[in-house]
Amino acid sequence: MRYSPVSRFKGTLLGALLGESLAPGGKVQFESYPDLGRMAVLGIQSLIALGRLDLDDWIERQQEKPPHLVATDDISIKIIIATLPVALFFHENPIKLRQNLLRVLKIWEDDPVVRDGTLAVGYAIALALTEKLDPITLIPQTISFIGETPTSIPKKLLRVQNLLEQGAGLSTAQAEFAKEEKLSNSIAMSFYCFLSTLEDFRLTLLQATNNDNSQVQDATLLSSQATGAITGALSGAYNGTGGIPVNWQVLLLQRNYPVWGLTSFSQMLELTDAFVAVWSGVYNLTLNPRELTEDGCEVAPLSIYAAPRVIRSR
Repeated sequence: MRYSPVSRFKGTLLGALLGESLAPGGKVQFESYPDLGRMAVLGIQSLIALGRLDLDDWIERQQEKPPHLVATDDISIKIIIATLPVALFFHENPIKLRQNLLRVLKIWEDDPVVRDGTLAVGYAIALALTEKLDPITLIPQTISFIGETPTSIPKKLLRVQNLLEQGAGLSTAQAEFAKEEKLSNSIAMSFYCFLSTLEDFRLTLLQATNNDNSQVQDATLLSSQATGAITGALSGAYNGTGGIPVNWQVLLLQRNYPVWGLTSFSQMLELTDAFVAVWSGVYNLTLNPRELTEDGCEVAPLSIYAAPRVIRSR
């Protein structure tokens, strides 16, 4: 395996965080929109606590800590980011992946564009994690995974593939997809930035957050962050944490900003470690203290691991 699962899990979430936080010029800042991934964190916490997808628990957690919304907010991008934990947790099985992505979307609005965008991003991440992502076939496979739909996303993804085959530059892609502030354009632009610089996380994000083109000067901050967050998640899943510039990672650790509703960046890393442990089948003995005793005497703590699909009950 090229990169470990923990590297790819962290890369996906850290990539989304950096993508929504990166200002033009490569400067990391968190003042503008600090809770884009708060719903994703609540989903991760639910999966860790129960070891499975439970919609009732997700809904309860979302109601307890609703995301902060402003008058110009569009919740669509938040929903796609919120489904990233599901894409990670069920990435090995395409059938379960699709089923559970569609299940979790029922928590929020029934928007076909959000649905297709979620399926496209989730499937691409799953291919990256299973090391089956081929840049030549990714878009046709993604369109097949989406299935029949009235939205324009498949058509725009095909346009992305045509631009890549023609060797079209960033300005051409921006002129094509950044004319309107639509989620479908953000998704298309994200796939373009990702596939055009597949092996370079830094360059991928710099492309996604580059607003020098006159066509995108009027784009909203949220639209720009939507493209950055989706692009970062895709590239992070493919390149893992090893592909993320060290200076960006050091900056996050040194300043330890509150992120996505958590008190610090370090807390996010700890949460991701626990998430990977639950997914991988690590058995947490501290959750079952009675099993640590034998005839009234404590047994030395053990670390128990499971092969895929042996202990895990999802």
